[in-house]
Amino acid sequence: KNACGVSDDTAAISFFSITCKCDDIDFTCRKIQWEQCLTNCKWIIIIIMVLINVMHNVIESSPFINSSTSDVEKSQQYDGKNMALFEEEMDTSPMVSSLLSSLANYSNLTQGSKEHEEAENNEEARKKTAPRMGTLMGVYLPCMQNILGVILFLRMTWLVGAGGVLGTFIIVFMCCSTTMLTAISMSAIATNGVVPAGGSYYMISRSLGPEFGGAVGICFYLGTTFAGAMYILGCIEILLIYIVPAAAIFKMEGLEGAEAEAALLNNMRVYGTIVLSFMALVVFVGVKYVNKLALVFLACVILSILAVYAGVIKTSFDPPFFPIHFRSDYNYAALILCRVCLLGNRTLVSKGFDICAKTIEQGNATVTTKLWRAFCDSEFLNATCDEYFTSNNVSQIQGIPGITSGILAGVNGNLVIGTLAWPSPWVIVFGSFFSTCGAGLQSLTGAPRLLQAIARDSIIPFLRVFGHGKANGEPTWALLLTACICETGILIASLDAVAPILSMFFLMCYMFVNLACALQTLLRTPNWRPRFKFYHWALSLLGMSLCLTLMFLCSWYYAIVAMVIASCIYKYIEFCGAEKEWGDGIRGISLSAARYALMRLEEGPPHTKNWRPQILVLMSLDGEQSVEQPRLLSLTSQLKAGKGLTIVGACVEGTYLNNQPQAQKADQVCMKLMEVEKVKGFSQVVISSNLRDATSHLIQAGGLGGLRHNTVLVSFPKNWKQAEEHHRCRNFIEVVRETTAAHLALLVTKNISAYPSNGERFTEGHIDVWWIVHDGGLLMLLPFLLRQHKVWRKCKIRIFTVAQMDDNSIQMKKDLMTFLYHLRFDAEVEVVEMHDSDISAYTYEKTLVMEQRSQILKEMHLTKNEREREVQLIQGKNATPTPTSPTSPTAPTPAAVTPGEEVQMTWTDETEKTNNPAVANPESVKDMFNMKPNQSNFRRMHHAQELNGVIVKKSKEAKLVLLNMPGPPKNRNGEENYMEFLEVLTEGLNRVLLVRGGGREVITIYS
Repeated sequence: KNACGVSDDTAAISFFSITCKCDDIDFTCRKIQWEQCLTNCKWIIIIIMVLINVMHNVIESSPFINSSTSDVEKSQQYDGKNMALFEEEMDTSPMVSSLLSSLANYSNLTQGSKEHEEAENNEEARKKTAPRMGTLMGVYLPCMQNILGVILFLRMTWLVGAGGVLGTFIIVFMCCSTTMLTAISMSAIATNGVVPAGGSYYMISRSLGPEFGGAVGICFYLGTTFAGAMYILGCIEILLIYIVPAAAIFKMEGLEGAEAEAALLNNMRVYGTIVLSFMALVVFVGVKYVNKLALVFLACVILSILAVYAGVIKTSFDPPFFPIHFRSDYNYAALILCRVCLLGNRTLVSKGFDICAKTIEQGNATVTTKLWRAFCDSEFLNATCDEYFTSNNVSQIQGIPGITSGILAGVNGNLVIGTLAWPSPWVIVFGSFFSTCGAGLQSLTGAPRLLQAIARDSIIPFLRVFGHGKANGEPTWALLLTACICETGILIASLDAVAPILSMFFLMCYMFVNLACALQTLLRTPNWRPRFKFYHWALSLLGMSLCLTLMFLCSWYYAIVAMVIASCIYKYIEFCGAEKEWGDGIRGISLSAARYALMRLEEGPPHTKNWRPQILVLMSLDGEQSVEQPRLLSLTSQLKAGKGLTIVGACVEGTYLNNQPQAQKADQVCMKLMEVEKVKGFSQVVISSNLRDATSHLIQAGGLGGLRHNTVLVSFPKNWKQAEEHHRCRNFIEVVRETTAAHLALLVTKNISAYPSNGERFTEGHIDVWWIVHDGGLLMLLPFLLRQHKVWRKCKIRIFTVAQMDDNSIQMKKDLMTFLYHLRFDAEVEVVEMHDSDISAYTYEKTLVMEQRSQILKEMHLTKNEREREVQLIQGKNATPTPTSPTSPTAPTPAAVTPGEEVQMTWTDETEKTNNPAVANPESVKDMFNMKPNQSNFRRMHHAQELNGVIVKKSKEAKLVLLNMPGPPKNRNGEENYMEFLEVLTEGLNRVLLVRGGGREVITIYS
């Protein structure tokens, strides 16, 4: 840019920085000054400005209403591609060519990276990637070094000597069959889509879900880590016993038995820690060094195997001599052919005894040998010996050249398999040493990456820190944790004690790989289309059974411990782990099980013994789509304790197309509140033109099949007498009517804001049940369910029932106590006698005012808005009439009436009097206020006041009062009266739960 002689902040630099072109004239900025270039190219700028103006006019004159610059650009982008019909959907539905291009350019991510679905669009994550080991270096070589490792060189000969050729063949055949069947299942899973990272963990988690995947993934990680410890211990054992015995820090010369074993274990702990630190440092420096060393180690292993085969061929012509040293005074040869000492049919390890005999003749006496002392409590002939030793004879047979062993410590300081090798035993010694070193490095390389993959999936929250690493993705923190766990295996120090631990974890991983393949095959998942066709679900189940059998055959207590660890991890992920949806097979099982259970539920209603409230909670929302009564869910949680079905229903007023975002927001709010209150269930938001219809839809259509609600929980409308809340009053009464018609139980909470939250505790108090009419036993069942929760656990139950004049209250109390005893309820019982009392003036006046208000509204035929305002007006005048001298209500003063209300006051305005015949006649108004109360309403009001007085007297200090809820009026003329009855019945009580049964028995005295 500076070649043009222009400062960097010049606005037009980007246009003239390289070349200025004018038809055939090329003005190079490096040769001319800025002024000349601007003069010669001035007309270019003019043309560009004209073009911009023309484009602007074209866009403004576009025939499309919503056309904009972005729309024009989009149309130009897809011009000529025959995609005009789909231009508006290209942001969410790309062209097929784009999709195929992205799939064709797909490449596997490094182990431990995020899922390929999330990383496809993250270009920054691809800038620095960890070194890739590939199929040969990352898969084939580690498997070869694991197979041809410590078990083959150090324990296979011992296995042959202890189990015999046939027994060893059966053991190896079972193990190979297990791994072969697992490999078949794994091939099917691996070819059913792309497996980017995590290996077996990825396949299991995506097939069986995050819970199983996380549990088995952690077990597989622990198995790989302990495998590293086992390989390091094998490396140290070869080093100290067969290569450099003099390097032992804790000397073993002259020690026997437990002392020699303790010294060997201490040496292995010290050297194992040193070797582990060195290997961890190599892995930390970089995987490329591990890859380079892996080739060297594998070459040593292959040479060792070839040397063994060459030795086996050689022994068929020239059997080897195994030097076994005996004491010379027993007249045995110094060198003899390898012979095996048998006790019955059991091979004895020639360690701790020198003669394969129980006794020997020495002079004229019979003397016991060291073998005798190993099985008997003393060296005398009359000693007490092992039963098997006493009942079987000792014999010595010629071993089979090439496969006899039974000698754990080797022959003449060499490995037995090394003695068979050609040309020298040192080939096997060094080959086994480097094999164990390479396998240990591979374990320390693979385990941290597996942990990193689990951590980055975020299914176990406390492991997220191990998902971080170096800039190139190397798992530094995971490597540190792996080294610490591996050190635990090093401190165990015994190769034979560490091997069963990792065997359990690996077998469990193999078992779940087979289970995943079998489930995917049996469930016929649509996405189950593996390219590998040589599999069958029966083979997978057989492999799974073999894995489980081998776990318990190897070590039953280690198997139980491994299962307990996996179960704990499973429950932890289920309880507090991050939710993941991977389309796993467990979800398919859940869907199949749910369908089966729903079909079974359709066969008939539940038995009385199995009945529990399946609650539909009707929540009201404010203008911001927030829940107005969150304590309803607190009560639901306390009542349900996580059992049964809970549906939280909410209503949004409007149309589905216009109000769908509000409904989604309301659903999220309800789900979040359910999670906070620990309510396990479902949220359902309904959009309708009015709230009344939406509530009716929830009551009718909530649930699925036999899994439907049988109880509705709703809050009593607050301030229902106010005009703006009148619609809530009507909705509430309709809910009562519809639940009654649908034979659903109804729970109505009054003063819901005073109910306790889940964090509160009542240390004392009572739950009072006022059992007035029998409702199927729901009133008795609810306090029992509430006391199962920690909030109400220390509250005592008191049951009150009402006796009439002709009832025997003493006998009623005895019968009720007997009934509660058979129900297994622990509660106090009290029978309340209600005598006929004189009608109070207050009751008469209240009933009269209530009927006057209803009659006025009925006579005046007002609209809905007018009716609501008249209700408030009459409420303000309800103190004027008396039972003895009713008077007409006085007209409101002009100051009390706003301009907008003058039209509504029809019964005081002269113009409205002429238009409304019901009010035009003053005599009709006078007769209306001279009316007498209806006898039925009068009785109801009197009973409500009498009952309320008794309840307040007995239960004013109760923590909760449960009360039978009266039924709704059959006609719609007495709706306001019904609400007034409920208000009087519950007046003066803090927490009230009105209960209305569903018309069926919900408790029984039978078992």
